[in-house]
Amino acid sequence: MESIELVTFVNTQVIPVCIFLIMMGMGLSLIPADFNRVLKYPKAAAVGLSNQLILLPIIGFALANIMPLEPEFAVGVMLLVLCPGGTTSNMFSHLAKGDVALSVTMTAIASVLTVFTIPIILNWSLLHFMGAGNEFKLPIITTMISLMKLTIVPIMVGMTIKHYLPKLADSTQVYVSKFGILFLTLLIIFLTYIQQDIVVDAFIAAGPVSLLLNLSTMALGYYTSKWCGLNMAQRTSITIEVGLQNSTLSMFMALSLLANYKMSFTPAIYTLIMLFTAGILVRILNTKIKRKLNPKLHGNNAL
Repeated sequence: MESIELVTFVNTQVIPVCIFLIMMGMGLSLIPADFNRVLKYPKAAAVGLSNQLILLPIIGFALANIMPLEPEFAVGVMLLVLCPGGTTSNMFSHLAKGDVALSVTMTAIASVLTVFTIPIILNWSLLHFMGAGNEFKLPIITTMISLMKLTIVPIMVGMTIKHYLPKLADSTQVYVSKFGILFLTLLIIFLTYIQQDIVVDAFIAAGPVSLLLNLSTMALGYYTSKWCGLNMAQRTSITIEVGLQNSTLSMFMALSLLANYKMSFTPAIYTLIMLFTAGILVRILNTKIKRKLNPKLHGNNAL
């Protein structure tokens, strides 16, 4: 298979199928009652979704304008902040002893809502950063349908399996989450290989804004949750949910819908940064929990 054919095959076949499986994996952990959690715990859900759907895009847009970025990298920032969280954020919430139910609920609701917001705001972003005469424009209805096929439909399939085959869903869900991280890693390697001549320049250009975006949004998630009086588990989940984006979906839109590799580099670089910072956060939080559970050990370490 020639190089161009391989790239086309990956962009149009492999990536959509893998995203479908990853989103189905999220559905395997959901039941209809999870969506009622918004009504049962309105404050936590409102704080989290406000961060995810409103404040995150605003910060991303501000940074994309302030930082000295090429238009394609700026659009890459918007691709990131417009997407919901993914199964990766749910996994890290579990590792950090956060409120996993809240994390999963936020991811599911944001995945549904962003199907309708992404095409509209992304088209506006393309016009803003690329100029009025740019060749990139997404047909809104067609894009919404494409996103539904990759988010809402697989989530519903996963929930159906969870309802009728709960044991299978529980045993499979863990593996699907791990598959999501593995596929994301392979996608970044593939992207680096295909565009190896601009990788270093792209990292230098988009690395700073990716780091600043990640740290600022995680800080925003934590402190808005704290100021609103949420407990530590809820703060942890919202911090992670806002800081860890569905970069696989971001790269799909750049590679398949917009057919622009350069736009996919910001999400790829952000992925490396968010996994690193999330790992540090998990370690810090777990250390604090251990110290609370064993104050004598903490006292010895203090000496």
